[in-house]
Amino acid sequence: MERYSLYQGIGVGKCIRSATFAVAGYDWFLCFYPDGYNEDSKDWVSVFLELHTDEVVARAAYDLTLIDQATKLRLPCPNPSEINQVVFDTTIVEQGAWGITKFKKKSELDENSSYILDDTLVVVCNLTVIAFDDAVAVEAHEICRDFKVPPSDLSDNLGKFLEATEGSDVSFKVRDEVFPAHKIILAMRSPVFREEFYGPMREHSLQSVIVEDMQPDVFKGLLHFIYTDSLPPTIHGLGANEYEEMMRHLLVAADRYAMERMKLMCEDKLGRRISDKTVATTLALADQHHCSKLKDACIEFINSLTTMDDVVASEGYEHLKRSCPNVFVDIWEKATKTRRI
Repeated sequence: MERYSLYQGIGVGKCIRSATFAVAGYDWFLCFYPDGYNEDSKDWVSVFLELHTDEVVARAAYDLTLIDQATKLRLPCPNPSEINQVVFDTTIVEQGAWGITKFKKKSELDENSSYILDDTLVVVCNLTVIAFDDAVAVEAHEICRDFKVPPSDLSDNLGKFLEATEGSDVSFKVRDEVFPAHKIILAMRSPVFREEFYGPMREHSLQSVIVEDMQPDVFKGLLHFIYTDSLPPTIHGLGANEYEEMMRHLLVAADRYAMERMKLMCEDKLGRRISDKTVATTLALADQHHCSKLKDACIEFINSLTTMDDVVASEGYEHLKRSCPNVFVDIWEKATKTRRI
């Protein structure tokens, strides 16, 4: 990483990404956290390997090492995965990246450190992607030594109730479509539904609910998450633009029903698809629904552009000006801070 000293003090949880590189048909990049990944590692630098290809699962072995530029020796990785392979799963937000939170103490990486030469720090990643057929063979070989506990099938079992009508005790009418559901499952997953069905102002005989201001496909996606704890895996017939629009609607639905995990997952999907033509629309959405990380990502993207012509010409720019005028102050302030640094 060049100009290492410039990135010191950027804040806990903020990372510098490497250029994307390809291994075994997948795109990857490294995330370097100069001030640590979280509060527990704020006195360290953290390094993570992240799978950049969307909606895929890859098993891999990797190690991350720091180069001593005086001796050209490698600092041994504190937690290598050369033996214990890990699964990178970009269908689940939390499993798309693996790494080391306490990689190297910040105090050992000053200007006199042998790990820094010409204000450049070098991290090497060795990555081996293992085909799932090979991984299955390894697991079959080891079964004689270890008892293999099957993965949880709770979401699968709950998911079966999603399309079933037996046991349902409430239905939702969304436009011209009706969706049966189960009050106890909805209440367990959403504080809004819990208050509606079991709160002090509940209607004991409530069996049918009319949902206003929502498309049937969006409500169906909300129910899918409630019952399976995952976003709809595929949305048939949608192009890239339509898929992003659906993610925006799902984020609004998640905010409406206080589904924080679902909201963050939608934020993550939209944050990976920011472009000149969509950033204004996404920024307005993030500001209106209090998505701080997505808002910061949009502002950072805008401030990285050399020209605003495509942003200003996009459909969402006029809406951003009308509905969120204060956001331009945030853009200007962050741009000013960046120039000062």
